[in-house]
Amino acid sequence: MHIVTGAAGFIGSAIVWKLNQLGVTDILVVDDLGRSEKWKNLVKLRFEDYIHKKDFLHLVVEKGEDPFGCESIIHMGACSSTTETDANYLMDNNYRYTQMVCRFALNNSIKFINASSAATYGDGSLGFDDDLDRIESLRPLNMYGYTKQLFDLWAHRAKLFDHIVSLKFFNVFGPNEYHKGDMMSVVRKAFDQINQTGKLKLFKSYRKEYEDGGQQRDFVYVKDVVDVVAWLVEHPDVSGLFNVGCGQARSWNELAEAVFRAMNKPVNVEYVDMPETLREKYQYFTQAQMRRLKDAGYAKPFTSLEDAAADYVQRHLMQADQYL
Repeated sequence: MHIVTGAAGFIGSAIVWKLNQLGVTDILVVDDLGRSEKWKNLVKLRFEDYIHKKDFLHLVVEKGEDPFGCESIIHMGACSSTTETDANYLMDNNYRYTQMVCRFALNNSIKFINASSAATYGDGSLGFDDDLDRIESLRPLNMYGYTKQLFDLWAHRAKLFDHIVSLKFFNVFGPNEYHKGDMMSVVRKAFDQINQTGKLKLFKSYRKEYEDGGQQRDFVYVKDVVDVVAWLVEHPDVSGLFNVGCGQARSWNELAEAVFRAMNKPVNVEYVDMPETLREKYQYFTQAQMRRLKDAGYAKPFTSLEDAAADYVQRHLMQADQYL
C-alpha cells in the first residue's frame, strides 16, 4: 500500500497518475475535498480508497501502529497558497500535521517523502543550494515558505534526513492544476488570456538589471516532478533534502513565447504595473542547484520549457478532457 496525502491536489493527483502508469493501484488517497473542483483530478485515477485528512491523522495519532501495511507515504497535503495570511492555520496544517505523519512513518519503518518548497529560499540572495549546511541561514518571505522551512529545520536538527526525503519544488506547472484559482501557473493563465484577448500581460521589472518580462524562474513540468517521486519510491535507500527543478532559469518572456508558439499564435505581450504589495517580496531569479539529486543517482533529463509548454497546451489544455 502507498499513501498519498493531498492526492486530489495538483502534484498529488499527478503522483497517483504516475503510480498508475507503473501499474500501481494499491493507493490510499488522503485529502479534504471540501467544495472545490479538485475531486475532478481523481476521476480517471485508480486507487483502493479515499479517507479525509482529519480521519487519517486520527488513525495515525491514536493507533500509532500501521493499519495499512504501508510501503510509502508521499506527503503532498498542505495549503500551498503563498498569500494565505492565517498563520495559525498554516502552522497546524503544514507544519504540525507533517510532523505527526513523519513520526508515524518513522515509527513504522515506512518510506516518507515530503513536499517542501523553493519558497524556503526567500529572496534568493543566499542562493538555491540544497546543502543541509546552508539550511539554518535561509529566510523565507511568506508564511507558506516559513512553514515548509520549519519542517525541514526540525528534520535537520533531529537528524532525520538519513531516513526521510523532503523535496524543494520550484515553479511547477502542468495538468491538474485547474482548481487552484490565482495559484495556477502562468502557463495556464497565459493560455486563457491569449484565447480571450490575443495577448498576455506580464509584470514590469523594477530592477534595472532585468528588462520587463526578463525576471527569471526555474520552471519545471509536473510530469518531470512525478518521475522524481516515482524514482524515490523505487529506491527506498535514497534519503535527504533535494531540490526539484530543471536547474536552468528561464525568463517570463521565454515562457510567453513558448505558450504562444504552442498555440500557434503571434507573440503579443503587454507589460503592466506590479502591485506595490508584491514589489518588496518579489523574486527576480530562481534556479535550482540539482547536483545533490544527481549525485543520489537520479539521471533522467528534465523536459525543456518549450517542449513542456507544447505538451501541456496541445495534449491537455486544447483537449476536451484536460486531465491526467
